[in-house]
Amino acid sequence: MAHEVRAVVSRRKDAPVEIETIIVPDPGPGEALVDIRACGVCHTDLHYRQGGISDDFPFLLGHEAAGVVEAVGAGVSGVAPGDFVVLNWRAVCGECRACRRGRLQYCFDTHNATQKMTLRDGTELSPALGIGAFAEKTLVAAGQCTKVDAAADPAVAGLLGCGVMAGIGAAINTGGVTRGDSVAVIGCGGVGDAAIAGARLAGAATIIAVDVDDRKLQWAADMGATHTVNSRERAPVDAIRGLTGGNGADVVIDAVGRPETYRQAFYARDLAGTVVLVGVPTPEMSIDLPLLDVFGRGGALKSSWYGDCLPSRDFPMLIDLYLQGRLDLDKFVSERIALDDVEEAFAKMHRGEVLRSVVVR
Repeated sequence: MAHEVRAVVSRRKDAPVEIETIIVPDPGPGEALVDIRACGVCHTDLHYRQGGISDDFPFLLGHEAAGVVEAVGAGVSGVAPGDFVVLNWRAVCGECRACRRGRLQYCFDTHNATQKMTLRDGTELSPALGIGAFAEKTLVAAGQCTKVDAAADPAVAGLLGCGVMAGIGAAINTGGVTRGDSVAVIGCGGVGDAAIAGARLAGAATIIAVDVDDRKLQWAADMGATHTVNSRERAPVDAIRGLTGGNGADVVIDAVGRPETYRQAFYARDLAGTVVLVGVPTPEMSIDLPLLDVFGRGGALKSSWYGDCLPSRDFPMLIDLYLQGRLDLDKFVSERIALDDVEEAFAKMHRGEVLRSVVVR
């Protein structure tokens, strides 16, 4: 049996998205059909629409989602119909060299659903990050479903599927932030603010937010930043050093992913400190650093893939902290919108007016 549902489809590079009826098949072996309750509008979806990820149009956009499992295919045991789940784009294989070494968060062979969702005329859709959740229902690999407490607001829970997890994980998992640390975060959009929330959760004593937009710096302060720096007005490296006794921060997180911000992060850290790159650069970007400085400053230069998260471990834990009132994820939801409003949500995101617009049903 196939399901006809409404969805947001991107047919051509840079063209406005369209609301279309798509065909979602019943789940086959290892797959799950999920009734989508909420999906955040992430910058990665805009990259797909702009052709910045690939040219495999048409795309079924949306990936930062939560919903209820409606049906599962043969061989699925991890989730069952009725489970409230957050979707993730790294269904671990359990068999690759990373998994065999117990490092499932680095799985090198993550997978998606085998069957294709299509347009009515049979044209195959490319789901964003293997999910495609700007839709009433979607088909995913069962391993992309992580069961969490159903008491959580779907609009909040879904954000763990990408941006919020990337930021919190960059601080806690990749950066290893712990109590008493000093942390600087460059770039205070959704991922950067999540890194600030993660640093606060971990007990960092000093959390410095850096951005060029005073509105975003206010959001960062609301998330737990102890200091804010507008880098249009103050040299960020000098400012971070000045706020850390002249030493630099223990952990500096680049949530922008540009050569200039990475250089700032590199020189704003303390000796033996850690730089975490979680902002995603574009293919043509490069950086030139004196090798003697790389050696002489010591420490660690790390990239954070999906916040180095293991969804089965991290999603339920963070939802529990949210329900206990210890992690205020509600602050990330700027507005709740309908499927028809996604194109305008992209415009608001581009203008820096929102942390997250969330499509809800």
